Amino acid sequence: MRYIALILALVAAPLSAQQVPQSSAEMQLSFVPVVKQAAPAVVNIYAKFMREVQSTPLQSDPFFERFFQNPSATPKPRVQNSLGSGVILSADGIVVSNYHVVGMATDIRVVLNDRREFTARVLLGDEQSDLAILKIDAPDPLPFLRLRDSDSVEVGELALAIGNPFGVGQTVSSGIVSGLARSGGSGGRGHGYFIQTDAPINPGNSGGALVDVAGQLIGVNTSILTRSGGSNGIGFAIPADLVAAFVAQSQEGHEGFGRPWAGINGQPLDTDMAATLGFDRSGGIIISGLHPVSPFLEAGLAVGDVILTVGGQSVNTPSEMIYRMSVAGLGAQADVLFSRQGKEQQVQVALIAAPDDPSRDQLTLPEKSLFPGLTLARINPAVLSELNLPLEAKGVAVIEVGNFAVRAGLRVGDVLMSLNGVTLSHPDQAAQVLSGEVRRIEMSVQRGAQRISMRFRG
Repeated sequence: MRYIALILALVAAPLSAQQVPQSSAEMQLSFVPVVKQAAPAVVNIYAKFMREVQSTPLQSDPFFERFFQNPSATPKPRVQNSLGSGVILSADGIVVSNYHVVGMATDIRVVLNDRREFTARVLLGDEQSDLAILKIDAPDPLPFLRLRDSDSVEVGELALAIGNPFGVGQTVSSGIVSGLARSGGSGGRGHGYFIQTDAPINPGNSGGALVDVAGQLIGVNTSILTRSGGSNGIGFAIPADLVAAFVAQSQEGHEGFGRPWAGINGQPLDTDMAATLGFDRSGGIIISGLHPVSPFLEAGLAVGDVILTVGGQSVNTPSEMIYRMSVAGLGAQADVLFSRQGKEQQVQVALIAAPDDPSRDQLTLPEKSLFPGLTLARINPAVLSELNLPLEAKGVAVIEVGNFAVRAGLRVGDVLMSLNGVTLSHPDQAAQVLSGEVRRIEMSVQRGAQRISMRFRG
């Protein structure tokens, strides 16, 4: 790559990040000092999982599954392995990795650059952000990376990706920061806000470090955008600021990440929409709906307002807004700048967790029920947030699906709106209709934006 020659003037202490090489000696510099500093804090992670699999692969085939529908069949547990990377963030053994690498693992081994090996435990994990905080206990202080302020990262900066691709051992690849504020482009993992890089990231790099030329952590590598399965130079890293928020909550004793709840529906205000609605510019998030207990509604915002900044930082997608709220943290107050009918206003919004009120009254249907093991809950803001349901969802939510209900086609996150003509608002109503005495069921289900009607006999 032609920019390799720039390297690395940036590593030399007397040079600033904005300078280019000034002499042949500067052009002969390499990444070696940065790698020597950062590589010892990047670890390999080996995780074991217990997966429940069907006795024959034909049971998961779209065509043949109909011939293997035996509700009483019990999936067999099998051990599966996961390979990835991690980054040590403190001398006492705090490690960050991806949730898809270690989440739900039964055994986690962390192997350091010097080949020392430790057993790790998960302190905090979050599938939505695809981050997990681990702890290893070592007799001596460990090498670690310092976190860099994510808002100071700029497009065009040189960056190194360090990890364990394909299990071949620790590897370093170079590139630049290709983009910032990338939302929802990571191939389905960790929906949110990402740093984009063209430093090659391959399977096994997940959870590894994206560092700058000063050896500071700017992001945790999470995924690539690819059609072939190989690296095409479009990789995504979770910003260090969000990693810092995870570490803080893990040290407070939380096992799951507490994410501030917005309670709004919104979409990016693009050029066409701005012209249609009479706005003089695009950018920001236009509010299309507000939950009755939304903190934004409490602060005075209304449908049709355009959110411009949160905490002094521009937001142009809902994912960016949630990222800014998450970095600020629960219990804080965020300054929100918005536009209403062309006039800008600023308010403070309380960053709160989604209220678990009214009580979800969660229950699991008994063995005598038509769907034993089906777990349902009354919908409240906390349930809406956990299952990523529409704000206007009404009914009872499916929390867990037993063997019988899954055969009927139900999924976690479905909303049961009515059963046999009974409009549902509480799990007790569903339990009564689905008692063992009922043999014919007509069910109305909301799944995302779809409404589905199901009819079957018990």
